This record gives sequence, structure tokens and C-alpha cells, in this order.
Amino acid sequence: MILLPSLPKRSSKLLIYVGIAIATAIAIVLLLRPTPVGVEVGRVEKGVLQVTVNAEGMTRVRDRYILAAQVNGHLDRITLNEGDTVEAGDVVARIDPLPQTTAVQEALGRLAEWRAQRAGVETQRPKTAALAQARSRIAAAQANQRQVEARVTQTQAALAQAQRDRQRAQYFAATGVISRQAREQAELNERTKQEEHNAALQAAQAARSEVAVAQKALTILQAEQSDPDYLLEVYNARIASVEAELARLQDEAQRTEMRSPVRAQVLRVLQRSAQVVSEGTPLVEIGDPTQLELVVDVLSSDAERVAVGNAVYVTSGTTQLKGQVRRIEPSAFTKTSALGVEEQRVNVISSIDASTVLGDGYRVDVQIVVWEKPDVIQVPLSAMFRCDRAWCVFVVNNGKAQRRKVTVGQRSDTTAEIQQGLTAGELVILHPTEQIEDNRTITING
Repeated sequence: MILLPSLPKRSSKLLIYVGIAIATAIAIVLLLRPTPVGVEVGRVEKGVLQVTVNAEGMTRVRDRYILAAQVNGHLDRITLNEGDTVEAGDVVARIDPLPQTTAVQEALGRLAEWRAQRAGVETQRPKTAALAQARSRIAAAQANQRQVEARVTQTQAALAQAQRDRQRAQYFAATGVISRQAREQAELNERTKQEEHNAALQAAQAARSEVAVAQKALTILQAEQSDPDYLLEVYNARIASVEAELARLQDEAQRTEMRSPVRAQVLRVLQRSAQVVSEGTPLVEIGDPTQLELVVDVLSSDAERVAVGNAVYVTSGTTQLKGQVRRIEPSAFTKTSALGVEEQRVNVISSIDASTVLGDGYRVDVQIVVWEKPDVIQVPLSAMFRCDRAWCVFVVNNGKAQRRKVTVGQRSDTTAEIQQGLTAGELVILHPTEQIEDNRTITING
């Protein structure tokens, strides 16, 4: 048996103290060493990325017709029900035409009255014989005037000759060639011719006056001939007015049956009971529920990104449908959101093939694709965070978190396009917290 030399008591205590110190140091190192942080990770993928504008929409019949009362009257009870099919030309509603019939009879009475009064105006015109007689009188007066004026010419010539004879007789009497009696006879002859000439002048004046009187009489008759024209115009206007009213009333009397313009289904019966209705009252709304379109009101800022032809995806319960943007309305409108905020929104109209699934007025969730690209490197939005005015992610590398800057392109509601910084298949940390730092050891949960 070999006996080891015993250590001094003081040395053994030193070894014990050194061992305790080493164990304490090891424990402190182990306690101060960072513990791995549990994280959730996602994989960088490569595939199709769609950027969408999400909103709520409502279906509506594309071509709908509201049949309204075309005349005032008493509406018969409408027997159609919602969902009934009507053919083009089928009677949808009827209105009692009695008021229109009464109005037509009244208009016919007024028309007959105005026509009778117009015929009476014609009797006020001068007869044709009176006009012919006045023209004959003028012709006779003018003929007489010509004869009298010829007589004036004759008497004037005779007077001139008598004046010359008197002048010769006075000369010869003074020289004693002829007697005094011969001179007096020449002077008497001159006075006689003067009187005859004056009588002819007066007769000519009377003939001219007769012509003027006859012409004035004809003028008066001609004026009387055109005087009734004003009254005729008045009656013509009244007759035309009544005829127009009569045509309108007769047309209204024929429009007391409201007929369907197309083959469709009854969407709503707006006035079912028998009652008095006025012209323009909506009665029945019809349309083809198999021909639907979708109305989506989006924020005006989102509408700027939407274009005609964009694909539209519709979700209604478990049903997934597809459509296409047909039209973007040019005017925005103000709408108050659920939070009480006024927003400017724009209606986007799209086609939708939902004839066997949806109906008129259904509310659905809509996604309008405003950007789409295949083979895009994409990462979940929850993996990105801001760093130095850029975007960064934590990539899992050998059990540690490695911070990496990335260049971001388009973004959807859940993922973002990565133009630089990542490759497909890499793992990134989702929802990074302040505990995660560059090169921090991590453990993947789950």
C-alpha cells in the first residue's frame, strides 16, 4: 500500500477556494451569456404578385326599367309579384281611361265650336258681284271722264276761234269796214263760247270726282274683303290649339296600359293597391337578373390606380367570382365612413358572371387588381422594418439573426416585392421585436 504524502492543511483550503472561484466564474459566464430568442419565420418565395384595391361592392341589374304611370287616373290593382317573368309587350299595369275619354269629348266640342265661328267669319266678306259692280262703275266713270275732257278740248278750240273773230270785228268796225251790229254779234259769239267752255270744264271736274268716288268705293270693298283675315287667324290658332290638345288626349287615352318593353323579371312592385295616381308615379321595376354588373365605391386616391380592363375578384361567402372593370365614373361623391370621417369616393363599374350565384343588390367583397407580375421575389410584410431610412429584414443564418437591407418594389396587403437583397428559399424572421439584434442567436418556434 502506497501512502501519499499529506498536504499541509493550509494548501488544501487554498485548492478548495480556487475550485469554488472557478465554478462561480463558469456560472456567471453561463448566466450572462445571451439566451436564444424564439422567433417565427417565413420563407422568401418567388411567384405571381398581385397588388389590389380592396373594397365592398354591390351587384345590380345592368339594364333595369321602371314603368311609371303615363297619365293621371285610377290605377287597377297590380297582380304581378316579384320574380314573375313578363314578355315584351305584356301588360304590367292598367289605369282607368274614363277621365281621358271625357276630356277628349270636351276637346271635340270646343273644336266644333271654333270651326263654326270661323265659317261665320267668311260670310262677312263683300260678295263678288259687289266688287264687280264697283269695278264697272269705275270703268263707266272713266269713260265719261274721257268724253267730257274731249268736250273741254272742243270748247277750248271754239273759244279761241271766237276770240280771234271778235278781235277782227273790233278792228274792222273801227275802220268802218263792218257795221256796229256785226261787231256786237262777234262779241256775243265769244261770250257764248266762253260759257260753253266753262260748262265743259265743270263737267270734266265732275267726271274726275265720279272716278275718284268709284275708286274709293272699290278700295273700301277691298278693305272689307281683308278685314276678316285677323279673325280667321285667331280662329285658326284656336282650332290648331284644340287639335293639338285633342291629339295629346287621344294619345294619353291609348297609353293607359303600361307594357313591358323587354322580356324580364319583376324586381319590385312599387304600387300594388288600386289607387289614384298622377302622371310619372313609379309602378313596377323590371329587369333581367341574369345580366348583372358590380358597383364598387373606392377612395378617390385608389381610383387613380384603377384602369378599365383591370381584373376583379369577388368574394361572397364561400363563392369566388371573377370580373373586369368596364367603366370608372368621372365624378366623385362624398361619403361618411363608419368612423364618421367624410371621404371622397368614386364608383367603379365592372362586369361579373354571377347569374347563377348572386342577385340584384347583393353586397360582396371585391379585390381590383391594379398591378400583377409573375416570377417576383416576395416576402411577407410582417418581416420588414425601417432601418436608416431604408427597409430591412432579419435573415436566419446558422441559427443567428442577420440584418439585411432590401430594396422594396410593389406591395400587396400581405407581401412585398423584393428587388434586391433576398433570394428565393431564404428564411426571414416574422414580427421582429427589439430583442432581436444582428447576429443574435435564435430558435425557431414550432
